Amino acid sequence: MNVQDTSHIRMSENIIVADADYIDYVAFQLSVQFERILNRRIPQADLSRWAINVALDGGLRATEGVKHETQVVLVHDKGKTKLENFAPSNYAKELNAQAFEDPTFGEFLVNAYAVGDVVSKDDYILDTVQTITQHPEVKRLMVIPNGEQGDLYGQLRRMLHNVDNDQRITLFAMQPMEGGNFRQEILGYSMLSALGIRGDEIK
Repeated sequence: MNVQDTSHIRMSENIIVADADYIDYVAFQLSVQFERILNRRIPQADLSRWAINVALDGGLRATEGVKHETQVVLVHDKGKTKLENFAPSNYAKELNAQAFEDPTFGEFLVNAYAVGDVVSKDDYILDTVQTITQHPEVKRLMVIPNGEQGDLYGQLRRMLHNVDNDQRITLFAMQPMEGGNFRQEILGYSMLSALGIRGDEIK
């Protein structure tokens, strides 16, 4: 059963579906931790850099003569108007229906969806992912659920168990989770880069 219409989501070659409240929480936690470790101020996470990093972790590669398109779907609680730890941050004014162009990896289209009245955020993400897996034009699907609270990660794992297509599906979490019919990546790597934390600083 479709809990909410997801037909308005454009089926791009690459799609990132993220729990925006969760990635905001992770950015805050990492900022606090590494300000102590590095003894310097950590800037807000660069959303465009983060999206590119996630796409790369999800298998996107530069292809000569090909302009790639990546859709970034940010799902957030209706009470939130912005990301507190990213720039740009305001959902309505700066993120929804916006786009940015990367000279190497193509166009990134950003959309933000507020949920909470009719359907929960987890149900919306689950339904969106299920819909996307039915579209063969989508080559790579990257999902960032809140794997620290609730059972969305487990629900995604069970749902993806029966998916039989050629999509490269990657789930992101802050630590290794129970595997399934998908690839896994650590969310912290893309986040550290977006926060401007260099690898040589933390060796």
